[in-house]
Amino acid sequence: MSETSDLRQYEKKPGNDVVAVRLELDTKGFSYEKWGGKQRCKPGDWIVCNKRDTYTVDAETFARTYKKTGSGTFVKTTPVWAGRASSDGSINTKEGSSRYKKGDYLVYNDAGRRDGYVVSAKLFEEMYQLVK
Repeated sequence: MSETSDLRQYEKKPGNDVVAVRLELDTKGFSYEKWGGKQRCKPGDWIVCNKRDTYTVDAETFARTYKKTGSGTFVKTTPVWAGRASSDGSINTKEGSSRYKKGDYLVYNDAGRRDGYVVSAKLFEEMYQLVK
């Protein structure tokens, strides 16, 4: 179970588009190591380059939370719920398991703490702002 302070609602700051490509190949997908655990990219998932980080996003989550802004660019349009981790730990994501350190943000695509992931405090604060 992840430990966080109370969750608050955030939105992407303007100018935080990502570059993304959908894995639309005749493949079973692939696995890779990231965030201290094994991650899995399935056919139809998205490979995302977000500032200094590259990772995959589940196809359903991407379709529900991102909007196309240009040729190969997208922006996250839905709010997230996030809180700072009160201790080190790990979280299960749709892609695998991710470790976090005290102070990192545990971020969820819904208020019910489902569809979560980890973002370092520095990167989260560069990309997100509190919803007013």
